Amino acid sequence: MKGLFKSKPRTPVDVVRQTRENLVYLDLNSGSRSGDAKREEKMAELSKNIRELKSILYGNGESEPVTEACVQLTQEFFRENTLRLLIIQLPKLNLETRKDATQVVANLQRQQVSSKIVASEYLESNKDLLDILILGYENMDIALHYGAMLRECIRHQSIARYVLESEHMKKFFDYIQLPNFDIASDASATFKELLTRHKATVAEFLTNNYDWFFEEFNTRLLSSTNYITKRQAIKLLGDMLLDRSNAAVMMRYVSSKDNLMILMNLLRDSSKNIQIEAFHMFKLFAANKNKPAEVVNILVTNRSKLLRFFAGFKIDKEDEQFEADKEQVIKEISAL
Repeated sequence: MKGLFKSKPRTPVDVVRQTRENLVYLDLNSGSRSGDAKREEKMAELSKNIRELKSILYGNGESEPVTEACVQLTQEFFRENTLRLLIIQLPKLNLETRKDATQVVANLQRQQVSSKIVASEYLESNKDLLDILILGYENMDIALHYGAMLRECIRHQSIARYVLESEHMKKFFDYIQLPNFDIASDASATFKELLTRHKATVAEFLTNNYDWFFEEFNTRLLSSTNYITKRQAIKLLGDMLLDRSNAAVMMRYVSSKDNLMILMNLLRDSSKNIQIEAFHMFKLFAANKNKPAEVVNILVTNRSKLLRFFAGFKIDKEDEQFEADKEQVIKEISAL
């Protein structure tokens, strides 16, 4: 007889609904004292529910995720504003629950229902959530969680375009120089993802925003006194300009004497790593068959210094491509 009274196992839909109810309670009772027994009970329930959502989406040590269960969970999650509630209430959750919630949000960005990415459609209609995630970099407690969520959201091209075209892009130049190393690194990872993942969208952004973007990039990142900021920036510049989809932007960049002077300064950097990355950029200026007169003038004026520098410019391990590139640069400068 005992078996008749066993509680029925919860479905994925039940877990999402109960999670949503917990989040609504938390939202409506945000002024409650932290010692409030009912609130503590709801917080414990919420932690358990979010942990169960994670288990359904990722599977556990004993079993793989079940496709049908993931579909049901995803449909219910985006049917109402569970994502919005979860993002807004995240600062009130304990650290472990924040981590679980971040993994749930990340996984949901990939879940398909009838061949559609439901998360993308939801975010299209709720773009203000991206504003909240980006501004999270200003809150040390949630910056890394919001940053991880943000990177998953910009897997969707339309969402990446929204962030690129927003005023928030200018804030990244502050975020990646924050004094907190972990947060600055996370912001830098998001910045790189925005500028490299969706090729056509990035090319359009760089073309339309060339002047202010590279002014900020050159003066604040490439000219930074912080080694890590400078090294990440010069590496990212290479990733952007050497991508075929950005060919027109690259030609514009290497036609500027100001950009050339910044790269020449980086060639003299005390860090070998920065020198090597700068060389990969400098060779684009040297190889440009249509160098503007002002670029030619700088190269000619500094020809003897440059040739002397490249004669002694070595890298630690043998690299035929590097040596060939260096010879070509020497040849181009000598011929001016």
